[in-house]
Amino acid sequence: MSAANDLLSNYQNVITNLSLIGGAKGIFDVEVNGTTIYSKHETGRHAESGEILAIFKDLVGPETPVYGT
Repeated sequence: MSAANDLLSNYQNVITNLSLIGGAKGIFDVEVNGTTIYSKHETGRHAESGEILAIFKDLVGPETPVYGT
């Protein structure tokens, strides 16, 4: 899954738990460190490419370093 790869490639230094939770009718949620950061059920659509990473970046703020930098 692209979202999981994006998150872990860039923020493995701050992510202790990443869950991709599937459900009926293609519903899935992305949960990081116990917080749901994206829910197809709530939005009614699949996330766009890079959208989940952008949401996470907004949540952790610009002071959180990207892994490897």
